[in-house]
Amino acid sequence: MQAGRHAAEPGPPAPALLVDWVTVSPPVLVATDLDGTLIRSDGTVSARTRAALGRVRRSGATVVFVTGRPSRVMAGIAAQTAASGLAICANGALVFDLDAGVAVSHRYLESATALRLARAIRELVPDAAFAVESGTRFGREPRFETMWPDPQELVGAFHELLVTLPATKLLVRRGGRPFTAVYDVIVELAGADAVVTTSSADLVEIAGPGVSKAVALAELAAQRGVRADQVVAFGDMPNDLPMFAWAGHSVAVANAHPDVLAAADEITASNDDDGVALILERLFPAD
Repeated sequence: MQAGRHAAEPGPPAPALLVDWVTVSPPVLVATDLDGTLIRSDGTVSARTRAALGRVRRSGATVVFVTGRPSRVMAGIAAQTAASGLAICANGALVFDLDAGVAVSHRYLESATALRLARAIRELVPDAAFAVESGTRFGREPRFETMWPDPQELVGAFHELLVTLPATKLLVRRGGRPFTAVYDVIVELAGADAVVTTSSADLVEIAGPGVSKAVALAELAAQRGVRADQVVAFGDMPNDLPMFAWAGHSVAVANAHPDVLAAADEITASNDDDGVALILERLFPAD
């Protein structure tokens, strides 16, 4: 999801070694976040970005969406971008076949862990509301406000939802208010039993142990014989940081979270200004 815009202009040119990487060894795999990175603030993908993605594919390289989004909302993005193949969803908990519409791998959060954390978080944040992403299914407590309403959603008490919906990801909201003051405490509560991430200030996302965008991307790349130094990654929020640390070259959009801007090898224009397309056009010259 999109962070607020920052006043800082794109950073200085990348160091020579990084320029050599993108010039002499074009990437074999392009990994990009969606919301706040590839997708504009109005929820659309620009014609320029669609054309740049098509240029990558025609070159023989692979485009992989690596997103916090659940698989149940990927069809629209696939249609906008003419994407095919696999996408990494739910911050790495699920790998989804865009063509077949099915999960090819799925890592769950144990129900006992989800219940323990929900109780502990509710004590810490009494106004917290919970939801469960479960592949193509979704359930929420009545007070949880979702970005993507689902006509097939289940609505009920959290412990009842877990009976029907094994958790790919546990979502926590508190009426639009940020979790900034308690985020680190929630991370401590999770310990080694779960991974806590955030893609916006008012949403906490909790997945099973060892789940991250980086782990899922590394596994997918290895299956294709692709090394980390052959991968360029794009992102905007802290849940992209593990992917940035793994990929050979990382690019933050100008509207990214300050921690992401600091970690990136390169900074491009914002998501609303075709930042991803600008880099892809440089890496993959016109046919």
